[in-house]
Amino acid sequence: MDIEDALDGFIAHLRDERRASPHTVAAYRRDLSTLVTFFRERHEGKKANIEDVDVYLLRGWLGQLARTVTPNSMSRKLAALRTWMRWMRRRGILEKSPADELASPKVRKPLPTFVSVDAAKQVVESPDVSDAAGKRDAALLELLYGSGLRVSEASGLTLDQLDLPGATARVLGKGSKERYVPLGSKCVEALAAYLAVRRELRHRRTQYIDPHAVFVSTRGARLNVRAIERAVSKYGALGAGRADLFPHALRHTCATHLLEGGADLRAIQEILGHSSLSTTQRYTHVSMDHLMKVYDAAHPLARARKALRGSQETD
Repeated sequence: MDIEDALDGFIAHLRDERRASPHTVAAYRRDLSTLVTFFRERHEGKKANIEDVDVYLLRGWLGQLARTVTPNSMSRKLAALRTWMRWMRRRGILEKSPADELASPKVRKPLPTFVSVDAAKQVVESPDVSDAAGKRDAALLELLYGSGLRVSEASGLTLDQLDLPGATARVLGKGSKERYVPLGSKCVEALAAYLAVRRELRHRRTQYIDPHAVFVSTRGARLNVRAIERAVSKYGALGAGRADLFPHALRHTCATHLLEGGADLRAIQEILGHSSLSTTQRYTHVSMDHLMKVYDAAHPLARARKALRGSQETD
């Protein structure tokens, strides 16, 4: 089979059978197209059959990539390659996957940015709520921090997904998976205040306003991901002096503060919509101060140390 035909078949499988998002499909095609280009350059004048791909060609491809891309990007491209070749093996296109013989690059996984409780409060309370746009931003920040939504989930939220009396929202997450997230009392208040004046954000000339989107721009259109990122950066700078703040940092902050407040890790997993508990563990960094408090309260040696310290103070 020609290598481009094999790639087209895999992309069709992702799009039509696995129902992957357009962003995921585009990312797989982008990553794997570099291999197709490399393969054709190495086999100029010959038919580029996928059966001719071997571990040596793959190492050459990765070696070329290593000159210009980061280890994170290398790891992602290698994961895409392995998924593609395993799909071909299941379909009988390949007898075995040469990608399984490749070693994965070592990638450090730094913990995402998070802010303290005080800083989060300052960010959430920084919008000027004297107009509709300010009330919208206040509700948006309450939702991102209070319920840990992904930025795409906040952007895609629709009016019928909100249940303010029940203090919940039905969210469409990754892989089109639905989940219910709780809304804090402050978030419910902020959303109610915004929705009462949402109509004021309609387009001045055409009077248009998106009939479904919860968060709309000053022209009545759905607030997209980039606009939300800019808003968080703006209020991060205003409230906490953190212009580098992004929506995902508020999501991570939500998880961290829930964990430090005593929430169960499984419950946090459900709120965040993680399919794997290991993902939740990576996103819930616990501060050293909290760890020390737990240690001092629970460990017998810590209690003995405190008792010794107390007796020394009375001597």
